[in-house]
Amino acid sequence: MNILLFGKTGQVGWELQRALAPLGNVIALDVHSKEYCGDFSNPEGIAQTVRAIKPDVIVNAAAHTAVDKAESEQAFAQLLNSTSVEAIAKEAAKIGAWVVHYSTDYVFPGDGETPWQETDVTAPLNVYGQTKLDGEKALEAHCAKHLIFRTSWVYAGKGNNFAKTMLRLAKERTELSVINDQVGAPTGAELLADCTAHAIRTALVKPEVAGLYHLVASNTTTWYEYAALVFAQAREAGIELAIDKLNAVPTSAYPTPAKRPQNSRLNTEKFQRNFDLVLPSWEVGVKRMLAELFTAQSI
Repeated sequence: MNILLFGKTGQVGWELQRALAPLGNVIALDVHSKEYCGDFSNPEGIAQTVRAIKPDVIVNAAAHTAVDKAESEQAFAQLLNSTSVEAIAKEAAKIGAWVVHYSTDYVFPGDGETPWQETDVTAPLNVYGQTKLDGEKALEAHCAKHLIFRTSWVYAGKGNNFAKTMLRLAKERTELSVINDQVGAPTGAELLADCTAHAIRTALVKPEVAGLYHLVASNTTTWYEYAALVFAQAREAGIELAIDKLNAVPTSAYPTPAKRPQNSRLNTEKFQRNFDLVLPSWEVGVKRMLAELFTAQSI
Protein backbone atom coordinates (compact mmCIF):
# COMPACT_ATOMS: atom_id res chain seq x y z
CA MET A 1 0.00 0.00 0.00
CA ASN A 2 1.23 3.48 -0.89
CA ILE A 3 0.60 6.24 1.65
CA LEU A 4 1.19 9.88 0.73
CA LEU A 5 1.91 12.06 3.78
CA PHE A 6 1.86 15.85 3.56
CA GLY A 7 3.42 17.98 6.30
CA LYS A 8 6.07 15.48 7.37
CA THR A 9 8.11 17.90 9.52
CA GLY A 10 5.27 19.25 11.68
CA GLN A 11 4.52 17.90 15.15
CA VAL A 12 1.91 15.42 13.95
CA GLY A 13 3.66 14.74 10.63
CA TRP A 14 6.85 13.70 12.40
CA GLU A 15 4.99 11.14 14.53
CA LEU A 16 2.97 9.96 11.52
CA GLN A 17 6.13 8.94 9.70
CA ARG A 18 6.76 6.46 12.52
CA ALA A 19 3.14 5.32 13.03
CA LEU A 20 2.32 4.82 9.33
CA ALA A 21 5.52 2.93 8.43
CA PRO A 22 4.13 -0.54 9.33
CA LEU A 23 1.13 0.00 7.03
CA GLY A 24 3.09 0.21 3.78
CA ASN A 25 5.28 2.47 1.68
CA VAL A 26 5.13 6.03 3.04
CA ILE A 27 6.01 8.91 0.70
CA ALA A 28 6.46 11.81 3.11
CA LEU A 29 6.59 15.39 1.81
CA ASP A 30 6.84 18.91 3.14
CA VAL A 31 7.08 22.41 1.69
CA HIS A 32 10.77 21.87 0.82
CA SER A 33 10.41 18.50 -0.96
CA LYS A 34 12.09 18.48 -4.38
CA GLU A 35 10.90 15.39 -6.29
CA TYR A 36 7.21 16.09 -5.65
CA CYS A 37 5.40 19.28 -4.66
CA GLY A 38 4.45 19.40 -0.98
CA ASP A 39 3.86 23.15 -0.92
CA PHE A 40 0.25 23.94 0.00
CA SER A 41 0.53 27.46 -1.36
CA ASN A 42 0.55 25.73 -4.78
CA PRO A 43 -2.75 23.77 -5.06
CA GLU A 44 -2.09 22.74 -8.67
CA GLY A 45 1.31 21.38 -7.66
CA ILE A 46 -0.34 19.42 -4.84
CA ALA A 47 -2.90 18.01 -7.31
CA GLN A 48 -0.06 16.98 -9.67
CA THR A 49 1.67 15.18 -6.77
CA VAL A 50 -1.45 13.10 -6.09
CA ARG A 51 -1.81 12.31 -9.80
CA ALA A 52 1.85 11.25 -10.06
CA ILE A 53 1.98 9.06 -6.93
CA LYS A 54 -1.56 7.61 -7.14
CA PRO A 55 -1.57 6.67 -3.43
CA ASP A 56 -4.05 4.39 -1.73
CA VAL A 57 -4.21 6.70 1.28
CA ILE A 58 -3.40 10.40 1.64
CA VAL A 59 -2.73 11.76 5.13
CA ASN A 60 -2.72 15.54 5.34
CA ALA A 61 -0.85 16.93 8.33
CA ALA A 62 0.01 20.20 6.56
CA ALA A 63 -1.77 23.40 7.59
CA HIS A 64 -1.50 27.08 8.34
CA THR A 65 -1.52 26.87 12.15
CA ALA A 66 -0.27 30.34 13.13
CA VAL A 67 -3.62 31.38 14.61
CA ASP A 68 -2.79 35.03 15.23
CA LYS A 69 -0.95 35.54 11.93
CA ALA A 70 -3.96 34.12 10.07
CA GLU A 71 -5.92 37.24 11.07
CA SER A 72 -3.64 39.39 8.88
CA GLU A 73 -2.96 36.85 6.11
CA GLN A 74 -6.42 35.43 5.46
CA ALA A 75 -5.82 34.62 1.78
CA PHE A 76 -2.68 32.63 2.60
CA ALA A 77 -4.44 30.72 5.40
CA GLN A 78 -7.32 29.96 3.02
CA LEU A 79 -4.91 28.66 0.40
CA LEU A 80 -3.22 26.26 2.83
CA ASN A 81 -6.20 25.19 4.92
CA SER A 82 -8.93 24.99 2.30
CA THR A 83 -7.96 25.44 -1.38
CA SER A 84 -5.21 22.80 -1.37
CA VAL A 85 -7.37 20.44 0.68
CA GLU A 86 -10.03 20.74 -2.01
CA ALA A 87 -7.40 19.97 -4.67
CA ILE A 88 -6.42 16.81 -2.76
CA ALA A 89 -10.05 15.76 -2.31
CA LYS A 90 -10.86 16.06 -6.01
CA GLU A 91 -7.80 14.08 -7.13
CA ALA A 92 -8.31 11.42 -4.41
CA ALA A 93 -11.91 10.87 -5.54
CA LYS A 94 -10.71 10.18 -9.10
CA ILE A 95 -8.36 7.39 -7.97
CA GLY A 96 -10.49 6.04 -5.10
CA ALA A 97 -7.99 6.99 -2.42
CA TRP A 98 -8.76 7.58 1.24
CA VAL A 99 -8.00 11.02 2.66
CA VAL A 100 -7.19 11.57 6.34
CA HIS A 101 -7.31 15.21 7.41
CA TYR A 102 -6.92 17.06 10.72
CA SER A 103 -9.13 19.90 11.87
CA THR A 104 -9.70 21.79 15.10
CA ASP A 105 -12.13 22.69 17.89
CA TYR A 106 -11.75 26.28 16.61
CA VAL A 107 -14.60 25.56 14.17
CA PHE A 108 -16.94 26.03 17.18
CA PRO A 109 -17.88 29.29 18.96
CA GLY A 110 -16.02 28.13 22.09
CA ASP A 111 -18.72 29.05 24.61
CA GLY A 112 -20.53 27.00 27.27
CA GLU A 113 -19.16 24.04 29.21
CA THR A 114 -20.53 21.05 27.27
CA PRO A 115 -18.07 19.01 25.18
CA TRP A 116 -18.73 19.69 21.48
CA GLN A 117 -20.18 16.86 19.40
CA GLU A 118 -19.61 16.30 15.67
CA THR A 119 -23.22 17.27 14.99
CA ASP A 120 -23.07 20.63 16.82
CA VAL A 121 -23.46 23.84 14.84
CA THR A 122 -20.15 25.42 13.88
CA ALA A 123 -19.38 29.14 14.25
CA PRO A 124 -15.64 29.93 14.16
CA LEU A 125 -14.31 32.79 16.29
CA ASN A 126 -11.36 33.59 14.05
CA VAL A 127 -9.88 33.33 10.54
CA TYR A 128 -7.93 30.16 11.34
CA GLY A 129 -11.11 28.38 12.51
CA GLN A 130 -13.04 29.54 9.45
CA THR A 131 -10.37 28.34 6.99
CA LYS A 132 -10.15 24.97 8.74
CA LEU A 133 -13.94 24.64 8.56
CA ASP A 134 -13.82 25.49 4.85
CA GLY A 135 -11.23 22.71 4.41
CA GLU A 136 -13.48 20.20 6.16
CA LYS A 137 -16.42 21.12 3.93
CA ALA A 138 -14.31 20.88 0.76
CA LEU A 139 -13.14 17.39 1.67
CA GLU A 140 -16.65 16.24 2.59
CA ALA A 141 -18.05 17.64 -0.67
CA HIS A 142 -15.52 16.10 -3.04
CA CYS A 143 -14.25 12.83 -1.53
CA ALA A 144 -16.55 10.28 0.12
CA LYS A 145 -13.67 8.18 1.47
CA HIS A 146 -12.48 10.59 4.13
CA LEU A 147 -11.61 10.65 7.82
CA ILE A 148 -11.60 14.11 9.41
CA PHE A 149 -10.18 14.31 12.93
CA ARG A 150 -10.88 17.47 14.90
CA THR A 151 -8.38 17.84 17.72
CA SER A 152 -7.10 20.49 20.13
CA TRP A 153 -4.18 21.61 22.31
CA VAL A 154 -1.72 19.48 20.32
CA TYR A 155 1.82 19.10 21.67
CA ALA A 156 4.86 16.95 20.92
CA GLY A 157 8.18 16.18 22.57
CA LYS A 158 9.91 17.38 19.40
CA GLY A 159 10.21 21.16 19.00
CA ASN A 160 8.59 23.79 21.19
CA ASN A 161 5.51 23.27 23.31
CA PHE A 162 3.65 24.83 26.24
CA ALA A 163 5.32 22.63 28.86
CA LYS A 164 8.83 23.50 27.64
CA THR A 165 7.99 27.22 27.60
CA MET A 166 6.63 27.02 31.15
CA LEU A 167 9.73 25.16 32.38
CA ARG A 168 12.07 27.71 30.81
CA LEU A 169 10.16 30.60 32.39
CA ALA A 170 9.91 28.82 35.76
CA LYS A 171 13.71 28.57 35.90
CA GLU A 172 14.07 32.31 35.20
CA ARG A 173 11.20 33.86 37.17
CA THR A 174 9.75 33.64 40.68
CA GLU A 175 6.21 34.48 39.58
CA LEU A 176 4.11 33.52 36.55
CA SER A 177 0.53 34.24 35.45
CA VAL A 178 -1.27 31.61 33.38
CA ILE A 179 -4.77 31.60 31.85
CA ASN A 180 -7.33 29.66 33.87
CA ASP A 181 -10.59 30.15 31.92
CA GLN A 182 -9.85 28.12 28.77
CA VAL A 183 -10.65 24.42 29.10
CA GLY A 184 -9.40 21.62 26.86
CA ALA A 185 -7.44 18.38 26.61
CA PRO A 186 -3.71 18.51 25.83
CA THR A 187 -3.33 15.89 23.10
CA GLY A 188 -0.02 14.36 22.11
CA ALA A 189 1.02 14.16 18.46
CA GLU A 190 2.09 10.60 19.26
CA LEU A 191 -1.45 9.68 20.31
CA LEU A 192 -2.93 11.31 17.19
CA ALA A 193 -0.50 9.43 14.94
CA ASP A 194 -1.13 6.05 16.57
CA CYS A 195 -4.92 6.56 16.45
CA THR A 196 -4.64 7.58 12.78
CA ALA A 197 -2.77 4.40 11.85
CA HIS A 198 -5.39 2.30 13.66
CA ALA A 199 -8.24 4.21 12.00
CA ILE A 200 -6.73 3.66 8.53
CA ARG A 201 -6.45 -0.08 9.17
CA THR A 202 -10.10 -0.11 10.24
CA ALA A 203 -11.33 2.01 7.31
CA LEU A 204 -9.70 -0.28 4.74
CA VAL A 205 -11.83 -3.21 5.92
CA LYS A 206 -14.87 -1.21 7.15
CA PRO A 207 -15.32 1.69 4.72
CA GLU A 208 -18.57 2.64 6.46
CA VAL A 209 -16.51 4.35 9.20
CA ALA A 210 -15.80 7.24 6.82
CA GLY A 211 -16.70 10.62 8.28
CA LEU A 212 -15.99 13.32 10.82
CA TYR A 213 -14.63 12.59 14.31
CA HIS A 214 -13.45 14.36 17.43
CA LEU A 215 -10.09 13.02 18.57
CA VAL A 216 -8.45 14.29 21.76
CA ALA A 217 -7.08 12.77 24.95
CA SER A 218 -9.63 12.10 27.70
CA ASN A 219 -10.49 14.44 30.58
CA THR A 220 -9.83 18.19 30.57
CA THR A 221 -7.74 20.87 32.23
CA THR A 222 -6.91 24.58 32.02
CA TRP A 223 -3.59 26.13 31.00
CA TYR A 224 -3.07 27.10 34.66
CA GLU A 225 -3.64 23.53 35.89
CA TYR A 226 -1.48 22.21 33.05
CA ALA A 227 1.39 24.49 34.13
CA ALA A 228 0.95 23.44 37.78
CA LEU A 229 1.26 19.77 36.76
CA VAL A 230 4.41 20.52 34.75
CA PHE A 231 6.04 22.25 37.74
CA ALA A 232 5.05 19.46 40.14
CA GLN A 233 6.52 16.82 37.82
CA ALA A 234 9.72 18.85 37.40
CA ARG A 235 10.23 19.19 41.15
CA GLU A 236 9.53 15.47 41.60
CA ALA A 237 12.29 14.80 39.06
CA GLY A 238 14.71 16.96 41.09
CA ILE A 239 14.75 19.91 38.69
CA GLU A 240 15.36 23.26 40.35
CA LEU A 241 12.80 25.94 39.62
CA ALA A 242 12.88 29.60 40.64
CA ILE A 243 9.10 29.99 40.61
CA ASP A 244 7.29 30.21 43.94
CA LYS A 245 4.04 31.88 42.84
CA LEU A 246 1.67 30.79 40.05
CA ASN A 247 -1.25 33.14 39.38
CA ALA A 248 -4.50 32.19 37.66
CA VAL A 249 -5.65 34.94 35.26
CA PRO A 250 -8.48 35.33 32.69
CA THR A 251 -7.99 35.27 28.91
CA SER A 252 -8.42 39.04 28.88
CA ALA A 253 -5.05 39.38 30.65
CA TYR A 254 -3.31 38.34 27.42
CA PRO A 255 -5.01 40.03 24.44
CA THR A 256 -4.26 38.37 21.07
CA PRO A 257 -5.16 39.30 17.45
CA ALA A 258 -7.28 36.12 17.14
CA LYS A 259 -10.05 35.44 19.65
CA ARG A 260 -9.57 32.17 21.55
CA PRO A 261 -12.33 29.71 22.53
CA GLN A 262 -12.89 29.21 26.25
CA ASN A 263 -14.54 25.83 25.73
CA SER A 264 -12.29 23.51 23.73
CA ARG A 265 -13.86 20.34 25.14
CA LEU A 266 -14.55 17.72 22.44
CA ASN A 267 -16.80 14.69 22.85
CA THR A 268 -14.90 11.63 21.55
CA GLU A 269 -17.56 8.95 22.08
CA LYS A 270 -18.10 8.46 18.32
CA PHE A 271 -14.39 7.87 17.68
CA GLN A 272 -13.98 5.48 20.60
CA ARG A 273 -17.08 3.53 19.59
CA ASN A 274 -16.40 3.26 15.84
CA PHE A 275 -12.72 2.42 16.19
CA ASP A 276 -13.00 0.36 19.40
CA LEU A 277 -10.34 2.36 21.24
CA VAL A 278 -10.11 3.87 24.71
CA LEU A 279 -8.49 7.31 24.67
CA PRO A 280 -6.14 7.81 27.66
CA SER A 281 -6.28 10.78 30.01
CA TRP A 282 -4.30 13.84 28.88
CA GLU A 283 -2.08 13.48 31.94
CA VAL A 284 -0.73 10.13 30.75
CA GLY A 285 0.79 11.61 27.57
CA VAL A 286 2.01 14.81 29.22
CA LYS A 287 3.74 12.95 32.04
CA ARG A 288 5.45 10.62 29.58
CA MET A 289 6.60 13.55 27.44
CA LEU A 290 7.95 15.31 30.53
CA ALA A 291 9.73 12.17 31.76
CA GLU A 292 11.53 11.89 28.40
CA LEU A 293 12.39 15.59 28.55
CA PHE A 294 13.80 15.36 32.09
CA THR A 295 15.82 12.25 31.21
CA ALA A 296 17.32 14.00 28.18
CA GLN A 297 18.22 17.05 30.30
CA SER A 298 19.99 14.95 32.94
CA ILE A 299 22.14 13.00 30.46
